[in-house]
Amino acid sequence: MKRLVLFLSILIIITFTAGAYHINESTQSVQAKEYSELQEGNLYWGSRGEKVKQVQSRLSDWGYLTGAVDGIYGADTYRAVRRFQRAHGLAEDGVVGAATAKAIGVSLGSPPAAQASTGLSREGDAYLLAKAIHGEARGEPYIGKVAVAAVVINRTRNPSFPNTIAGVIYQPLAFTAVADGQINLEPDAESIKAARDALNGWDPTYGCNYYWNPATATSKWIWSRSVVIKIGKHWFGN
Repeated sequence: MKRLVLFLSILIIITFTAGAYHINESTQSVQAKEYSELQEGNLYWGSRGEKVKQVQSRLSDWGYLTGAVDGIYGADTYRAVRRFQRAHGLAEDGVVGAATAKAIGVSLGSPPAAQASTGLSREGDAYLLAKAIHGEARGEPYIGKVAVAAVVINRTRNPSFPNTIAGVIYQPLAFTAVADGQINLEPDAESIKAARDALNGWDPTYGCNYYWNPATATSKWIWSRSVVIKIGKHWFGN
């Protein structure tokens, strides 16, 4: 009887130990998977690399980041991301996830082949450009929406402006939609199509860098621009 009791006790201990090891192994596997997925997607405190540097560069250009643009996601970058999120109505978590990346104009995936030669991230720029169109040109004819997008793209090629879509759109005091928060609205299908048409080279403005609505424009300086074309309610010029 004593031997039977001893045998059963040993069997219970072995079973419990094996189960605990299996649970711990499973937990570690889940944690490793979550960490791997996070590494492949979002940028967060501790991330390093070119994507982090892109985020830092844009936040620095817009005055949100005062620290180094070094590709290391540390305290300065974390605080800068939170300031940007707070200013643009995004979830203030200090993590560059899908929504924050789109607002900044950075693609979290692998850069497309065209990006190396054009400087434009097709998907990230198309979405951000569509948001600008939706905020600035809702109610305008389709060609007028493409024209607004073309102005943004033309500015990226002009040394007087930032050289990225996001840099142009978020340049201080550049666009009403950013100032009043309409840039955060979800763009409709037509705005997305107009953004892609503009990125593919359609420029109804013939190279203009400015547009304004003469019925609502308050800047005296804008009236010094020469008018090239009028589309819908907007005048386009240089």
